[in-house]
Amino acid sequence: MGMIDFLAGAVRQVRTGGKTYKGWVGILLAMIAVGLAGYAKQWRLGLIATNMRDQVTWAFYVGNFTFLVGVAAAAVLLVVPAYVYQWKPMKEVVVLGELLAISALTMCLSFILVDMGRPDRLTHILPGLGSPNWPSSLLAWDALVLNTYLVVNLSVAVHILYKAYRGEAYAKWFVVPVVLFSIPMAVGIHTVTAFLYNGMAARPFWNASILAPRFLASAFCSGPAVMIILFQILRKTTGLEIKDEAIWKVAELMAYAMFFNLFFLGAELFKEYYSRTEHLLYTEYLWSGIGDKRALVPYAWFALGASVVAFLLFLIPRTRRNWFTLNLGAVLIFAGVYIEKGMGLVIPGMTPDTLGEIYEYRPTVNEWMVAVGIFGLGGLVFTLLVKIAVPIMQGTFRAPDAAPESAAVAH
Repeated sequence: MGMIDFLAGAVRQVRTGGKTYKGWVGILLAMIAVGLAGYAKQWRLGLIATNMRDQVTWAFYVGNFTFLVGVAAAAVLLVVPAYVYQWKPMKEVVVLGELLAISALTMCLSFILVDMGRPDRLTHILPGLGSPNWPSSLLAWDALVLNTYLVVNLSVAVHILYKAYRGEAYAKWFVVPVVLFSIPMAVGIHTVTAFLYNGMAARPFWNASILAPRFLASAFCSGPAVMIILFQILRKTTGLEIKDEAIWKVAELMAYAMFFNLFFLGAELFKEYYSRTEHLLYTEYLWSGIGDKRALVPYAWFALGASVVAFLLFLIPRTRRNWFTLNLGAVLIFAGVYIEKGMGLVIPGMTPDTLGEIYEYRPTVNEWMVAVGIFGLGGLVFTLLVKIAVPIMQGTFRAPDAAPESAAVAH
């Protein structure tokens, strides 16, 4: 009956709240409604409702998917200091990183679903029901690692929160091995996603062995940027104790990741421009355009500028510990990586196409509507999970027969 009571209490938690909470949930539900309206049109008309065509078959949806895989993988940046080095300020908030990973993975899988022209054929990739063509298919591997990572984060978060609700310490024999397993899994989800790209011989822009390290470096920039903002919001709105040291440590680790992200980008640009093979065409389309085809050029330079400024802000301890410049840097690195992993990765990989045609892709209003709905869904998942987790972490939501002082989540 303990788990049933816990679930019943969790439902009561998410159903109650003040005007701010209800208003925020209302905004997220409105975003989901916008997304459903956009997807209803796409379901009726097919993918012609998007601006994807034969020349550009991966676009806005896949770009968002790739970016969010990085956000999900970035939870490992909290896991390592918390569970490997037992650093208490980080251990107190690591469960929030796991909840963010769950939310990000929900959005990842949703973007793949809406990108499918026939989502009713999803069963074709399921073992037993379809033909996933495993282990030779990288798509099958991607589905495997993403869902495994989702189960890992969900099982750890639920176990820790349930034990804290019961006033008990979590089972180290279960949590520690699973958490340690999540570290290579976090690396694996973004590595396999990178392999999806650079395994395509007909797309020279993606045929770089450095792509997987670049994905990981950028992931450890963008995901923690989201955490820094969320930690401050939760501290102000819920009264949850999140130490400044934890936020500053995340910012410091981000500075190292930003350096490697920019270094890998520079190494890739040197290789392309110095060798000047025929494959330079794709890089030129992104950074300088081809003739009057310059749709991506402003995005590329804005992303680079935002990333460089953010790196400098996070590199200097004084600006890294100033809340205004810290938040400015977090917003800039989020924007820079979002463009880099979206419009700056997917579109130039397909432009020009294999026949040399240049199709200038821009997402339609319908695609934006669907994306708004999916981000609303991810925000709702995170909000509801936090609404359950925070009272447990504060000791205000616990079992009637729990000890007077509930076991802390961090212990």
